[in-house]
Amino acid sequence: MALPFRAAAFDLDDTLLRDDLSISSYTRDVFRRLHDAGFLLIAASGRSEKSMLPFVEQLGCICYYIACNGAEIYDGPSRRLLHSEAFSADLAREIAAFGNDYGCYAQTYAGGYYYFNQQNEYAERYARASVLKGVFVGDLRAFIREPRTKILMMAEEADVSRMLPVARRRFEGRASVTCSKPYFLEFNPPRATKGIALSFVARALGISPGEIIAFGDSLNDLPMLQSAGRSVAVANGRPDVRALCDEVCRSNQEDGVARYLAAHFLSDEVIL
Repeated sequence: MALPFRAAAFDLDDTLLRDDLSISSYTRDVFRRLHDAGFLLIAASGRSEKSMLPFVEQLGCICYYIACNGAEIYDGPSRRLLHSEAFSADLAREIAAFGNDYGCYAQTYAGGYYYFNQQNEYAERYARASVLKGVFVGDLRAFIREPRTKILMMAEEADVSRMLPVARRRFEGRASVTCSKPYFLEFNPPRATKGIALSFVARALGISPGEIIAFGDSLNDLPMLQSAGRSVAVANGRPDVRALCDEVCRSNQEDGVARYLAAHFLSDEVIL
């Protein structure tokens, strides 16, 4: 099968990263060989830039990386911010108030910090996974005084499932509302999606989105998967996301992304 692709875009958590948030030596080796062969590699995550950076540095061959679900786009080698989208402070406060109505944990970001409203397991879990420093601020709505790129809420999976359609109706046209994990509810500016960001990166690279193959696992990856020339879900991805993709590769625990790329673009004899 001839594959006219020149680049790969991939999510981090639950897609490229293993469950312990590691990147295997096999994946690092495959990515470096792809880079040396002229294949372009694009990281795209719901994480903030500071939270993505350790993984970008481990790989060492990322041409662009997309943070906060598309709210920020960075040049890989220089780490320079190329594009950003943000909520107004008023809209960010309205979103925080929505979270208050449901009594759920919520946080926002600035620099290398996340600012959160409840001291509980969600805050502790995020600190372990993100490598960011957390600051407890109490009422997030009262804390917000400047534009924000993202607000993240956390709740039980059943609660997030109920909140998601309500939030999408309430903030239709004013916010992109999605989930990267079953217990995450993520709010970004309306033009901050991985799909729109991927189109920006494609223009910067002088290629079309159709020349990019994309890998993901969850709802926040769908705009990117649908914008790319080919979409591949990891086997551990959400069933509804897998059903919408062109192919399914092995899970994040089995280096599915690297195995797929090695088999198709390095001619490695890999068991897919």
